[in-house]
Amino acid sequence: MSPRALNSLFLHRPGTLQASLRRIRALAQKELYHILRDFRTLAIVILMPIVQLVMFGYALNLEIQRVDLGVLDYARTPLSRQLISCFEGSRLFRVFSMDGSAEEADRLFRLRRLQAVLVIPPRFGEEVERRGFSTVQLLVDASDPNAGTLIRDYSRRVVAGLASEKTGSQPLLDFRPTILFNPDLKSAYFFVPGIIALVLVMISALLTSITVAREREMGTLEALLATPVRPHEIVVGKVLPYAALALVDAVFVLAVGVLLYRVPLRGDPLLLLLLTAIYLATGLNLGLILSTVARTQQVAMIMAMVTTLLPTLLLSGLIFPIASMPGWLQALSYLVPARYYLLIVRGILLKGSAWAHLVQPSLVLLGMSLLLLAVSARRFRTTLEV
Repeated sequence: MSPRALNSLFLHRPGTLQASLRRIRALAQKELYHILRDFRTLAIVILMPIVQLVMFGYALNLEIQRVDLGVLDYARTPLSRQLISCFEGSRLFRVFSMDGSAEEADRLFRLRRLQAVLVIPPRFGEEVERRGFSTVQLLVDASDPNAGTLIRDYSRRVVAGLASEKTGSQPLLDFRPTILFNPDLKSAYFFVPGIIALVLVMISALLTSITVAREREMGTLEALLATPVRPHEIVVGKVLPYAALALVDAVFVLAVGVLLYRVPLRGDPLLLLLLTAIYLATGLNLGLILSTVARTQQVAMIMAMVTTLLPTLLLSGLIFPIASMPGWLQALSYLVPARYYLLIVRGILLKGSAWAHLVQPSLVLLGMSLLLLAVSARRFRTTLEV
């Protein structure tokens, strides 16, 4: 039968069309069966858009929900107490009275316990009575320029409210905010350290995520079973070369951030490199865990991207302030290594923070790294046994 006759038969005979539909249905059922069997792909396709929508919806909030404000009241007059009460009455500020000096305020800034300090001078009340106005100073941590700008503007509004309440349109207070750590409010000072954190965790996880999957694809995984090497030794042996490569990568990335984007390096570069190595170890160990789960290198790389990119972008404080997120999302952010590394890299680069100021995030990162190393060794043992 000629092709023309076959086409005519297909178009005009119902049985032929029904047979074609049956074949199409059979192919569709086969593909659906494969999709349903591939649980990981199915989960990514169905759940990932929902997770992205929920996380972006809650995280895309640049408003500040709470500001820890320290107060140095050297005047201790009824008017100064009234000014402090105005800040306490605001929903934004959580006020802490300070009995220390400016040095104590600087220490608390570096420990990230305060975001702003209100300084009321000793002759505050006398100057208001004699000249009709006085000067108050606000010190603002602008390592996050968006937050620093909002804190300054909110504070100016509080002070202006007290002035208008007391004297109508007459100025009562000469409000002088001082922007610390980023006086020009350059966005690069905020975003470049965040990009460094994102790039390093992605690269380190990608480097090791394909190791076991590559062995499995090449058929060399069985050869490991014949060796007397223990699983944890294999893990360390596989991680070390990638760790050296990732550390070289980190040096270049940090150098580009400082030299190209002019982000200041005010702290100890050796301390920064040491703590960066701990951060890299978390990414390397995470990638190794993913490598034992994934069956192919492609799947391993996708999993590494998903587990590092989104959490770092949304939950680390890279772009969106963690304090502006709902409580459950803030709790989830404690599981993201980049949250702690951002405190370290921004502290050393912008504030010149020393080891004493960074003990807590450093120890958390170290604990995460050791935990992931133990899990990866266990997963590797299970993979070899299977």
